[in-house]
Amino acid sequence: MNFEKVVFAFFIILALSLNFGFFLGEISESTHHHPYELFAALFISLICTVMKFGDRTHFGSTVLASSLVVDGLLITAAITWALATTDGRVISPMAMASITSLAGGALMANLISVILLIIETGQIRK
Repeated sequence: MNFEKVVFAFFIILALSLNFGFFLGEISESTHHHPYELFAALFISLICTVMKFGDRTHFGSTVLASSLVVDGLLITAAITWALATTDGRVISPMAMASITSLAGGALMANLISVILLIIETGQIRK
């Protein structure tokens, strides 16, 4: 068992789970999506990205690319949330739908990362 791969798999699956937890719910209803869950998904995704910087394999570069997509989409969602709630305003359903859609795109990229991880794990021979 490779402890480094276990830790990476843990973080990549945690990032997928947190992103799914944020994405789940009515798309434009702000009470169904908690900002701390979005920030937790972003933080864990950034950890996954940093962990993949040293991997020089083709799978590693593809997982790094999908992690960068996740980071970009979640950062954009967080900025959109911050701009929509400046000056104490209540977030509009349109802004919430945009944030949730961005998180949905990040969820798809997270899913691709997990699928690539499963493929890479399946190719390891004893």
